[in-house]
Amino acid sequence: MINNSIQLFERAQRSIPGGVNSPVRAFKSVGGTPLFIKKAQGAYLYDADDNRYIDYIASWGPMILGHAYEPVVKAIQEYAEYSTSYGAPTELEIEMAELILSMVPNVDMIRMVSSGTEACMSALRLARGYTGRNKVIKFEGHYHGHADSFLVKAGSGVATFNIQTVPGITAGVSADTLVAAYNNLEQVQQLVAENKGEVAAIIMEPVAGNMGCILPEAGFLEGVRALCDAEGIVFIMDEVMTGFRLAPGGAQEKLGIKADLVTYGKVIGGGMPVGAFGGRRDIMEKIAPLGSVYQAGTLSGNPIAMIAGYTTLKTLKDNPSIYAELDEKCNYLKIGLNEVLQAWGQPYIINQLGSMISVHFSDHAVTDFATASSANNARFNQFFHAMLKRGIYLPPSAFEAWFLNNALTQQDLDETIRAAKESLQEID
Repeated sequence: MINNSIQLFERAQRSIPGGVNSPVRAFKSVGGTPLFIKKAQGAYLYDADDNRYIDYIASWGPMILGHAYEPVVKAIQEYAEYSTSYGAPTELEIEMAELILSMVPNVDMIRMVSSGTEACMSALRLARGYTGRNKVIKFEGHYHGHADSFLVKAGSGVATFNIQTVPGITAGVSADTLVAAYNNLEQVQQLVAENKGEVAAIIMEPVAGNMGCILPEAGFLEGVRALCDAEGIVFIMDEVMTGFRLAPGGAQEKLGIKADLVTYGKVIGGGMPVGAFGGRRDIMEKIAPLGSVYQAGTLSGNPIAMIAGYTTLKTLKDNPSIYAELDEKCNYLKIGLNEVLQAWGQPYIINQLGSMISVHFSDHAVTDFATASSANNARFNQFFHAMLKRGIYLPPSAFEAWFLNNALTQQDLDETIRAAKESLQEID
């Protein structure tokens, strides 16, 4: 039963728009009442009625080590006693920057901010300031936060709510934002040719996580990198999701591609609100106070966020086997889901890389936003609720990747696979 969640949602809608502080949480895509969470531990969430769920959201990625990971909790408690904010530099910020640079070799300098949106917004402004150009190329269905430029044909919650033209975005911003289909290098090349000398940056999720988990096709990233080199365009990789999740060096390491600027969030904060952008020294030196591209933030480098992120990243750096364990768990889940879906006999696609995975009820490959949108997403909604009823908490949208955490046990994975079998029989 979810009686308390129902009551809380009714109460929330009287004071919070839609009853939630981030749209996808409202369950509007899948229907029903959103769960209100009371606590989490390890691989499990507990709702307001004390129901337990195996979690495949991991707070949308950050909780890679599991919820309430003891070293992170203890570090936060210790540093909270010193004060929660200073508005002044700390040694911890230096240690955090040095740790990041040691894990991502092609990042020369890093600037901490307070969210992934802020990181992407700042990186784009920096690319424009560095190149003296205005236009940016992004990809349909990729989500880089809710700054104006990024909401043109964005993924994630925007796709979930079928809002592809967002009120409040000016015509000028839209005109400077060029959109290509992901995995379509020819389209990117055409946009650059049509806007010769005007494109400041190409920004992308190297592995899309906001229209399901969608991998780059062979040669696509390499082609974009070569195009940026040839045309003096800043290549921005949005690693808010993939950074420090797919490998210590993120998607750049996993896929063997180097960006000019990289944005981070999620894992980098260990669950606290945080973001960062970094990259080549010659570009990063254009940011204030060294350069004239302005960016600032009262809570940038917040000590509580820094210690949570530092403790998480240090754990990952000192224990690289965690990545192999996560990959093994995700592969095990993929094999199990594949078996039950194959036995079910209806069309499906499973996309997976590292500890990111998504299931699409589709009879064709899912390689971009158009193919993700044309899947049978109504069937996913049925699957979501059938799994939720069996204690499996999936992202409440067909357009979101699932994130595994390392607290998941084989028993949890087996329970998930059994639940999938029962759920498919129920919706058949």
